[in-house]
Amino acid sequence: MLVYTSTKQQFIDAVRENAISDIIETEVFRRLNRNSPRSEVQSWEHSLRFMMSALLDDDIPASAGVAIEYNIPLTNRRVDFILTGKNHQRSDAAVIVELKQWESVEVTNKDAIVRTRLGGGVRETNHPSYQAWSYAALIEDYNETVRSESIGLVPCAYLHNMKQSGAINDPFYEHHTHRAPVFISKDAKRLARFLSQHIKYGDSDDIMYRIEHGVIKPSKNLADALASMMAGNSEFLMIDDQKLVYETAIDLAHRAANGKKQCLIVKGGPGTGKSVVAINLLVELTNREMMTQYVSRNSAPREVFKKRLTGTRKKTHIDNLFKGSGSYVDTQTDTFHALIIDEAHRLNEKSGMYQNLGESQINEIIAASRLSVFFIDEAQRVTLKDVGTVEEIKRRAHESGAEIQELELSSQFRCNGSDGYLAWLDHALQVRTTANTDLEGIDYDFQVFDDPSALKAAILDKNRKANKARMVAGYCWPWASKKDKHAMDIVFPEHGFAAQWNLDDDGMLWAIADTSVEQVGCIHTCQGLEFDYVGVIIGDDFVIRDGRVVTDARERAGQDRSVNGYKKMLKE
Repeated sequence: MLVYTSTKQQFIDAVRENAISDIIETEVFRRLNRNSPRSEVQSWEHSLRFMMSALLDDDIPASAGVAIEYNIPLTNRRVDFILTGKNHQRSDAAVIVELKQWESVEVTNKDAIVRTRLGGGVRETNHPSYQAWSYAALIEDYNETVRSESIGLVPCAYLHNMKQSGAINDPFYEHHTHRAPVFISKDAKRLARFLSQHIKYGDSDDIMYRIEHGVIKPSKNLADALASMMAGNSEFLMIDDQKLVYETAIDLAHRAANGKKQCLIVKGGPGTGKSVVAINLLVELTNREMMTQYVSRNSAPREVFKKRLTGTRKKTHIDNLFKGSGSYVDTQTDTFHALIIDEAHRLNEKSGMYQNLGESQINEIIAASRLSVFFIDEAQRVTLKDVGTVEEIKRRAHESGAEIQELELSSQFRCNGSDGYLAWLDHALQVRTTANTDLEGIDYDFQVFDDPSALKAAILDKNRKANKARMVAGYCWPWASKKDKHAMDIVFPEHGFAAQWNLDDDGMLWAIADTSVEQVGCIHTCQGLEFDYVGVIIGDDFVIRDGRVVTDARERAGQDRSVNGYKKMLKE
């Protein structure tokens, strides 16, 4: 989605008429259904005047295209400024400009990470050259039109308030500044020359329109890419807060190896890349010869990851990379360099089949490793026995003498990168009140079916492309087929619908098994897995009564252990 587009001359006229920020603010409300905070409006007013000055250079054609606030497909990241046209070879080109109002930065020892004043304090963040380059790489990766039509993407960064270039151009960042040069206040003429070198002729072929309406390739599947990642290939481009979390964890791993025990808590909602960063850390730390394991309470993602690695290395090696959260009851202190805990909100107090082993899974994990990295979303706790909270992890880490850091992931990579969809979903389910009261302007395929057979037909159709569509349901139907393989579990006679829960034959590989699209997975066990399309069958435990959402645990199947003990708790 694109907020503003025009020619260079129209953009200059809008800035001179003091209208540009009003135009953009209006378009943001119309297209994105949100109001712009005053600080954002002021940044447009300020930064775009500097860009206008650079564009006054006569060597930049008046018919060059200008695009502002372009949303990168499948993410919630936006490019500040794009100049389009043709280069000296008359090939299509687009210059991506990352605009920053920073006045100073400090060098860090982390790749592509600087320290600057943000949000009222000094914080670590991505180097703007890395940010601009990563945005260009994302567009090229996800947009088949850019690749097939050879539209050249040229990234750079403009820090128009910065007076000194020493830190931002420090040799430590040379790899990134070489790929995306950074310009400061005194470089205004140099920026203009850079733009004119890449945009020699005007945009006569609607380059930005073709980019915006290009054919979008679905995002990579983590499990499918795992074998390639283990072989040292960089499959996933980490942007913004993902890169910061990754580099911070690498730094802490080295610090913990020779110093104090470290604990990193990473908060992030659905689709923010928690598992992507976790697996990238597992690969990188393993390659650095650090004893590292990926840990999860739910076995489904672990089994899928293992299956994808089968045949690439020995089974014992694969099994040693992926462990359940109850594996550390008897582990000696500091056995591992790092333990990476995905879906940490699913951790239990005790381990074992009967929940009678050990004292605390959180405590055991922290004790077993020099560095523990907890990826957590407290809103996704599933059972009454899930004890994974930020406060509980901090309490246990403090008791263990570990230094604690907290970071947060916000970059959206699921639900077509739409924060608006997630906000609408929270509003519709009455989780919280948001401004997203409908799906207008949200590029996401959401449908409601009155007939489960129609839902199944739609999922079967979507699954033909890549075997990445499945049906799931709340645990409101008894698992009759567990004992009788011919029995049906979820039955709607009035619609001619009958299906079984995912069978023991596939186990936790239900997500990738060839014929399992005919079965229904439980919403509890599919957490942490990736699909392109999901059909959700809602049971009687979730109803709308007099306009209010009502949940009723009594309507769950008797075999559902997630609410085991709630009647006793009600009495107490």
